[in-house]
Amino acid sequence: MGSSPLSIDVYVAPMRPYTSPDQLGEGEVATWAPSSSTLISGPTEGILIDALLTFENADQIAAWAKSFGKKITGVYITHGHSDHWLGLARLLQHFPEVRGYAAPEVVRRAAWEAEFNKTSKYWTSRFPGELPETPVIPEVLNIDEILVDHQVVSLIHVGQGDIEGSTIFHVPSADAVVCGDVVYNNVHMMMYEADLAKREAWIASIDAVAALNAKIVVAGHKSVGAADLPENLAASQRYLRDFTTLAKKGGTVEDLVHGMLELHGERDQPHTLWISARAEVARRT
Repeated sequence: MGSSPLSIDVYVAPMRPYTSPDQLGEGEVATWAPSSSTLISGPTEGILIDALLTFENADQIAAWAKSFGKKITGVYITHGHSDHWLGLARLLQHFPEVRGYAAPEVVRRAAWEAEFNKTSKYWTSRFPGELPETPVIPEVLNIDEILVDHQVVSLIHVGQGDIEGSTIFHVPSADAVVCGDVVYNNVHMMMYEADLAKREAWIASIDAVAALNAKIVVAGHKSVGAADLPENLAASQRYLRDFTTLAKKGGTVEDLVHGMLELHGERDQPHTLWISARAEVARRT
């Protein structure tokens, strides 16, 4: 094994408006969350974690990654939500010798989302003209160790994040972990698919991340300029527990949103909180 530790660099696509078909709440603005793509690199090689969503995302990630002067050897996807992999088709045009990979459970969800969008137009209606007509689904990765300049990057199947079948990437030589949407950093957390039981499983997933004792913790959704600190692990768990506490009180969508804003109003992307609150109230019926 090589002796040089790997480096961690993070690109963040800022929060932006999008076309929402939903009835919005009072004061709610339809914005897409700030999202991260991470370069894990050694002296000569690098891999990218997450390709994000739009043509613009992919173009900017490619330009940013090329500026480091490293040979990109692969793009790896943390989980199957389309805003982390739909950019893959465009990104690979910038790196024609590179391929996209993900764990089997991630590929299954990505393939399902691609089919779902064909009929529902869920993503293409929200980002018209900004997405590939034919998405590139990541290839199945059947190993859990990736070598970057002879240093190991470990893929870990944590399970529940804001979606089931989530993975993270541990970089021991850098004392870092790239978490996808298992961890959020100063951004409201998405619970559209995470009911009470899944939120408890999500908290356990974060415990598994914390057990790695990494000093660098990169969240899938993070504010521009926010530090990649391990404190975001406990902060994410606290957010999930606060949401559950308030949800158990009953009340309206507005009650849940306003209660969370009192506790976590400093976070970016309140539109996600509205989506989560509507889903939680709908689960009661």
